[in-house]
Amino acid sequence: MEHPLFYYQNYLLWFLATPVQFYVAKDMYISAFKSLKNRSANMDSLVVLGTSSAYFYSVFLVLTGDHHNYFETGAVLITVVMLGRYLEAVAKRKTGQAIEKLMKLSPASAAVIREGNESIISIDDIRIGDIVIVRPGDKIPVDGTVTEGNSKVDESMITGESLPVSKKEGSKVIGATVNQFGVIKFRSEKIGADTVLSRIIKLVEDAQSKKAPIQRYADLISSYFVPAVLGIAFLTFIIWLALGFQFNFAIMTAVSVLVVACPCALGLATPTAIMVGSGIGAKYGILFKGGDSLETAHRLKNIVFDKTGTLTIGRPVVTDMIRIDGKNNMILLAASLEKHSEHSLAKAILEKASGEILYAAKDVQAVSGHGITGVIDGVKYFLGNSALMKMNGIEISTHEEKINELEKEGKTVVTLASEDGVLGIIAIADDVKETAAEAVAALKKAGHKIFMITGDNHTAAEHIGKILRIDEVYARTLPENKSEIVKKIKESGPTAMIGDGINDSPALAEADIGIAMGSGTDVAIETGDIVLMRNDLKDISKAIRLSRLTMNRIRLNMFWALFYNVLGIPIAAGVFYAWTGWLLSPMIAGTAMALSSVSVVTSSLLLRYKKL
Repeated sequence: MEHPLFYYQNYLLWFLATPVQFYVAKDMYISAFKSLKNRSANMDSLVVLGTSSAYFYSVFLVLTGDHHNYFETGAVLITVVMLGRYLEAVAKRKTGQAIEKLMKLSPASAAVIREGNESIISIDDIRIGDIVIVRPGDKIPVDGTVTEGNSKVDESMITGESLPVSKKEGSKVIGATVNQFGVIKFRSEKIGADTVLSRIIKLVEDAQSKKAPIQRYADLISSYFVPAVLGIAFLTFIIWLALGFQFNFAIMTAVSVLVVACPCALGLATPTAIMVGSGIGAKYGILFKGGDSLETAHRLKNIVFDKTGTLTIGRPVVTDMIRIDGKNNMILLAASLEKHSEHSLAKAILEKASGEILYAAKDVQAVSGHGITGVIDGVKYFLGNSALMKMNGIEISTHEEKINELEKEGKTVVTLASEDGVLGIIAIADDVKETAAEAVAALKKAGHKIFMITGDNHTAAEHIGKILRIDEVYARTLPENKSEIVKKIKESGPTAMIGDGINDSPALAEADIGIAMGSGTDVAIETGDIVLMRNDLKDISKAIRLSRLTMNRIRLNMFWALFYNVLGIPIAAGVFYAWTGWLLSPMIAGTAMALSSVSVVTSSLLLRYKKL
């Protein structure tokens, strides 16, 4: 424009472009120089070379009185690169939506009893050992153990449990869950970063920050790609000069090559997919601790399970009840005798009779190592093993075959009898989880070989193995032996170990992928690479499918990113200029490069609509 105000427009553009070039892009310069120092090159190297070429060439033109310049080229390119990084940050933020919902569950304050007085304090001021009061409808502020009261708590956002969970004295409560009915008091045991909620948030954040092996592969591609592009740009400049074209034309085509080849889309291909994948996992209660576990899971060949607490419930439950005398409620009689006992088998019987009104038992006596006796409504009852029956002259020979059959299945058998004879037989064992058979069947159908390792006896282990159709069973195994067995299994292919206890930690660490149950110990959760917060074994198949979907999307992203570069470089170099007049200016090349980055981010975000 021929207005006096625009006489110094080129100087104005120089002034405006300088902070963009050296302040906005300073991190790119630092990254590029670090790579150069290490005799390598990365994606920032191309951005720095492309924009610096345009900037310093424009400075030269301004100082020599030429009215042409390319200050806008560097400024626009840096802007669109920053746009790509902004979109990456948006993708990362989107993956945290499930976690944001959890964070919003945490109350701002809590009612605490200190020195006998109730006061409302900030959740940040709660100390370990404080007695916290939670009323119906209130959110539980931190993790702890109930000391007084009964209620039901909605834990669905943390554990995925659809039904409210009963809480009584001794029950564990989790911060951010909702108390629904009664008033409860609990002792705070985990606060701040140690709560279940905080650990979930940290796991997802760690998953987003770690670099998967395939991402290192992308950096390796870039280390070869960058020198190749530099060579092509230099040849483009030399060839156009040799063909008699002006210096300005030659430098413009060389800069266009540098700009259009900038592999920003390649750099976005992996992290965006990994972040979206880890966000989907969080939504389903599957927490990947790092991109490397998300990248490895789809290659698994062997799946190794711990038994107790993983494939089984982890505590004794009543599995069989055989009534000999149908006139009596045998489980109610047994529970009435056991109601004051602390024995684990007694707890299983009482759990089976929960909700029932128990009889008043008198003269209850525990017979060490054998069982218990007592009087109900004037009748003396005996509950215990075969030895107790024989001690009291009760004939059980006609029932021994059935008792032996149950014991061969690894179950503990107790007999209920009166002085008139046997009333019934109760079998107690650590029963298989409801979803275990379905989960194992799905994994076998997908081609995985299934193993089970347990410290339990051979009889119990073989019984569980038979029920679930497990390929190989290892029983009577110590924690250090578990890791040795996993190491041996790994020789036949990538292996996952699934466990929940401290004794599983060495094996979890040894496996290619350690999968910890969310209900497991802190040590197991910390050692595992993947955590199943819903404690549903079917989520193992979902984790493997999510890994496969994510890796397929990464490969698709990489293909399109590299395909775009291969297609764009010859056009930018002017290969078709003589025949078609096609030529990309540096600014148009930069815009096209940005669009490729946008397409890769969009491709990754589409993962969010996949069903597991």
